[in-house]
Amino acid sequence: MLIDHHCHSVVAEELDDTALGDLLTESDRPAAPGTSRFDSALGLAVRRWCPPALGLPAHAPAADYLARRRELGSTEATRRLLRAAGLDALLVDTGLTAAAGRPLLTLPALAEAAATPVHEVVRLESVAERVESGAADWPAAAAEALAAETARRGAVAVKSVLAYRHGLDVPPGRPARAALVRAAEDWLRGPRERLTDPLLLRHLLWSAAELGLPIQLHTGFGDPDLRLHRADPALLADLVRALEPTGVPLVLLHCYPYHRQAAWLAHCFPQVYVDIGLTVPHTGPRAAAVLGEVLELAPYGKVLFSTDAYGLPELYLTGAAQYRHGLAALLDDWRRDGALTGTDAERITAQVSGTNATRLYRL
Repeated sequence: MLIDHHCHSVVAEELDDTALGDLLTESDRPAAPGTSRFDSALGLAVRRWCPPALGLPAHAPAADYLARRRELGSTEATRRLLRAAGLDALLVDTGLTAAAGRPLLTLPALAEAAATPVHEVVRLESVAERVESGAADWPAAAAEALAAETARRGAVAVKSVLAYRHGLDVPPGRPARAALVRAAEDWLRGPRERLTDPLLLRHLLWSAAELGLPIQLHTGFGDPDLRLHRADPALLADLVRALEPTGVPLVLLHCYPYHRQAAWLAHCFPQVYVDIGLTVPHTGPRAAAVLGEVLELAPYGKVLFSTDAYGLPELYLTGAAQYRHGLAALLDDWRRDGALTGTDAERITAQVSGTNATRLYRL
């Protein structure tokens, strides 16, 4: 069993070579002159794992791969790549609706293409930005909208992009109502394009905690909109302590290069879980080493597989294949060293691959 507990949908239309390449990086800037997006750890991993799904040998040149993809067409290539990933369920963050300026597949269409069940993860900020109310009513209206939206969609979790909108370095406690109303007044007077006020963002986290659903939090690297040093999960320690009495699970996504800090939080606090998505495909042949660093401290029952695939079906297959290969290589090394038995390795693999997610999200 392999459950992708955090991912996004994929582009529904044909992509030219440049647009496809631009989805192989977290950068939103053009590639440097004379360079290729495929000349990276992720690019190598895509060329290793994806060509066989389209009828080419592994490590086919990028130009051959792109030509074969065009020959098959987007629909068929997407179907083949998603199904080759061998995933048993997808937990999809629906906060993003487009990539490379093109719409993403709807959840039913993604489920059909992947031939696997799809569950929804609701993004807190996306819901809050649609709330229509006066400033005095905004805190309650935002909390009510979150409750209504997660119920309507049958969400299995919620997600916050606090790291992008402000940074993880926020005070831990519930914001005072008077301060929230003043912040809401400022928000409602502004262009209302992007919620960035730290008080309102913190209110969303505390409102989400009342729902009882796991809260996923982006941590670690991402696109240039992020201030990386403010995405260190260690900055969440006080908030983790404050939320601990609620018992609500906090799932730290991605984490790299702060994956050891995230592992420490999972080690110390019972409600903290750590994710290895995005990290594994982007670190390519170093994936086993990074997995080992996560598993130095993180309890094996609290580590979760994901791909964080977005835009490209290639990222589903690459994330899944690179994870399987990297974890197997790591645990084989441990077994040869006498650190565990084959039965232990099978149990750890099952936990990280799916049983942890099944338990956490009540699938």
